[in-house]
Amino acid sequence: MLSSAGHSHSLFISLPVLLVSGMLFGCATTRPQSLQDEKNVIPTMGTRGAHCCAMAKAAPRQTALATTAVRFVGQPRIQVGGRSYTPDCSGFVRGVYASQRVDLYGGLGELDGGNGVGRIFTHVVEHGRIHYGPTVHPGDLVFFHNTWDFNRDGLPNDPLTHVGVVEKVDRDGTVVFVSSVSAGIERYRMNLKHPDTHKASDGRILNDFLRRKHMGDARGTYYLAGRLFAAFGTLAH
Repeated sequence: MLSSAGHSHSLFISLPVLLVSGMLFGCATTRPQSLQDEKNVIPTMGTRGAHCCAMAKAAPRQTALATTAVRFVGQPRIQVGGRSYTPDCSGFVRGVYASQRVDLYGGLGELDGGNGVGRIFTHVVEHGRIHYGPTVHPGDLVFFHNTWDFNRDGLPNDPLTHVGVVEKVDRDGTVVFVSSVSAGIERYRMNLKHPDTHKASDGRILNDFLRRKHMGDARGTYYLAGRLFAAFGTLAH
């Protein structure tokens, strides 16, 4: 079902300003703001972390983050400490981290015209570590590009459109993560060693679909988690 890549996505886009919270299945959509700060840029190209992943030894706080994320699987939204968070991917991860008294907006205030996934990414840049493996901690954030056409230009040039929380890594290197979509909070899988494979020969899911295929999609549009992967983010120690 994947379109073949006719070209690399070599566009570099400013992160702190083009803050994206949307995903095809449920992340809230807001319009991008104008580019103002080009200090932090990442490419929207290729699969990072092809040698990933193995599970790193977790600190208790990291284990608690993963446990909290899993506890909400099957629920329509997340509520922590009496507070309900927005029923989208950024609201979900904010709620999970709030359970450990971590504010992923990092003093930026409530969302007002900005975009949640980009805010969270910027917070990790400033207060943690962005990486591509090869080891991943439970409770790590996992970011994705191009899970939907955020800017509605018909091209796969939309950075940071989805985020989830890592639960574990299977023995074959498949990363299991939890995220919120329109249908609720669910588990998903991503295997960076086999980014173009949905199911293995024995029926195991290696990569879930994170983008819906549409007629007229541009060449180079990908759909599986392994191809849409942007980076991991580690905060808690």
